[in-house]
Amino acid sequence: MSATPASHLHLAVTLDGTGWHPASWREQVARPRDLFTAGYWADLVAEAERGLLDFVTLEDGLGLQSSPPQSRHRSTGGRPIGEPDGRTDQVRGRLDAVLIASRIAPLTRHIGLVPTVIATHTEPFHISKAIATLDYVSTGRAGLRVQISPWPHEAAHFGRRTFPPLSLEGVRSPAGQELLTDHFDEAADYVEVVRRLWDSWEDDAEIRDAATGRFIDRDKLHYIDFEGRHFSVKGPSITPRPPQGQPLVTALAHQTVPYRLVARQADVGYVTPHDAGQARAIVAEIRAEQEAAGRAGELLHVFGDLVVFLDDEPAAAEDRRARLDALAGEPYTSDARIFAGTSAQLADLLQELAAEGLSGFRLRPAVAGHDLPAVTRGLVPELQRRGAFRTAYEADTLRGLLGLARPANRYATA
Repeated sequence: MSATPASHLHLAVTLDGTGWHPASWREQVARPRDLFTAGYWADLVAEAERGLLDFVTLEDGLGLQSSPPQSRHRSTGGRPIGEPDGRTDQVRGRLDAVLIASRIAPLTRHIGLVPTVIATHTEPFHISKAIATLDYVSTGRAGLRVQISPWPHEAAHFGRRTFPPLSLEGVRSPAGQELLTDHFDEAADYVEVVRRLWDSWEDDAEIRDAATGRFIDRDKLHYIDFEGRHFSVKGPSITPRPPQGQPLVTALAHQTVPYRLVARQADVGYVTPHDAGQARAIVAEIRAEQEAAGRAGELLHVFGDLVVFLDDEPAAAEDRRARLDALAGEPYTSDARIFAGTSAQLADLLQELAAEGLSGFRLRPAVAGHDLPAVTRGLVPELQRRGAFRTAYEADTLRGLLGLARPANRYATA
């Protein structure tokens, strides 16, 4: 397979309910009655694959969705962020992201499938075999997005730990930063355990020789013997090494502490610059952290996240955003830049940001039924005309699409 030209951008989309705008479910194209069916998600991912996108990420969580933390904080006079907001006029409830991905995998051929997993309350052993299984079911197109859960109401689901409530001011305080650092250190250890478990079977550990009665070579299964502050895991996995060797690890990051997680453990980091200057500064910080983590020679992608409202005319996109805001009862805010305009204008912006060191973008469709097809049928052809996006899938695995080599097994002996 030929490598992707350096001038080509990578594109992913992230799917959450009927779209990222909280009133998206009220649009005619939204299909809210189908949200909890396999067919709904299969249709969205098929559309993304028609657009030759690198992968889709699937949102998940351990609590019911809530309005954006920024809005909650402003409107509730300091109520802790992360708490359920009690609203009943927006989508609430979701399916399990890993199970959705496994259901969709056999229906797709090329696109990567990257479900969200919560490191804080789940066991790395369970997630390692779940994502390894997804890699087998998809024949090498699996990944994960690792996320933390520092919220007290989500900890209460499990009853093993308690966390203090956090306001935005509290997060920014030295104590809040120390707490977040602990959560992200735990996530880094979590990923390290998962990665070691993926390597705990050598590639040729399975013999499957009926004549001699030997199914596996026990010498090629390895204890990982991980001992850390957060986990103690012996291994080996119960699932053989995944087809990609190491499925994709990704993470969303907004500041130095999560940038450090990306630099230490991720293959792709999602960041949220609002202009070219911020993009340049964020990439520089992640590269510095990457070097400090001893990974300077490794390929680490940094993708910019944007919420997108795409229409044929800029005014139509702005009008649609305003109409949805009116339905929601408040202006939509986001951690990421919100773009409303045409495919050509978005292509201009992506190329401007890419010039600052971003290698790709993860787009958040404001209304999945409208803005995802606008990406695949409008933005993608526009980028192709500019020679900035693939015209065919050039690899059979997700790592291959992103130019990432299949890594050697850390436990295999020469």
